[in-house]
Amino acid sequence: MARKRPTMKDVAARAGVGFKTVSRVINGEPGVTERTAERVHLAAAELHYRRDMTAGNLRRATGRTDSLGLLVASVDNEFDAALHRAIEDAAQQHRVSIFTGSTDEDPDRERQLALGLLARRVDGLVLMPSPGDLSYLQHEIDLGTPIVAVDRPPHGITVDTVMADSTQGARDAIAHLIDHGHRRVAVLTHLGTLHTAAQRIAGARRRWEDAGLPANDLQVVDGLTTEAETAQALLDLLDGEDPPTAVFTARNQITTGAVRALQQRGLQREIALMGFDDFGHADLLDPAISVVKQDPGQLGHRATQRLLARLEDHSLPVEHLVLGTTLTLRQSCGCGG
Repeated sequence: MARKRPTMKDVAARAGVGFKTVSRVINGEPGVTERTAERVHLAAAELHYRRDMTAGNLRRATGRTDSLGLLVASVDNEFDAALHRAIEDAAQQHRVSIFTGSTDEDPDRERQLALGLLARRVDGLVLMPSPGDLSYLQHEIDLGTPIVAVDRPPHGITVDTVMADSTQGARDAIAHLIDHGHRRVAVLTHLGTLHTAAQRIAGARRRWEDAGLPANDLQVVDGLTTEAETAQALLDLLDGEDPPTAVFTARNQITTGAVRALQQRGLQREIALMGFDDFGHADLLDPAISVVKQDPGQLGHRATQRLLARLEDHSLPVEHLVLGTTLTLRQSCGCGG
């Protein structure tokens, strides 16, 4: 059973002051002594009280605002944008609005945005978790606010998750490169602390080991955050004593950085390239880019449906849904398709 959300009246009772005094403190109005304000802030913190940003608006009898919060890593990333659109479309079918923010994989920014959305009384939250601890959201979960993690599992809370099988997708990519005769492969990826990146690295290494190939011949470079960093990292590998004959890029932005490096050296037809996540015009490049494709539309749709279902029934068991990936083979990996 979800606990009742604390109100300003609850704060007033705990602090031993009047309702109007609490209102003045919460709204930053003058006329309250410093000592009294401290008592009110302490009581609010002890009760986990958060200001209701929609208190002045008419609300439905259900107490819902018909709105959901969505936090992704960055709305300017093609995958995140497609996920956003899918969630927006699924919510719109139920006449529910979406409020969105970008965390930039920054736990502090993520916390600020999440609490800001919850203060505005969104009915639930879909988030692409950063590597940070999300245990501060446990109080909201206890109050009955449904939270669904998409693309990766969260740290510090146990909630429904909807994600793609990054490990198997990476295994499939490396297996394809091995089958094409490659014995020196570079794996370029984003932050290794992210679950998806860690899974893709692990999947690549596992398939390499299963083939009985020397571990040192699979070169892993992580921590890449921009196309420029990726391009430079690949150029450095190409200038090494044993340059890779193939590259597996574990994120769409990483793939575009690798394309730039290969084009700069004129090696786009000499070095095989396999990316994770499709991106706009990947099929129009020369050569067209082979990718491990996941379906952000399905991820977004399933995440939204799960959140709306939990809104109706808080007793649903926690669900962890993993969707498959597919290899889309084009010319960059050495295929003729």
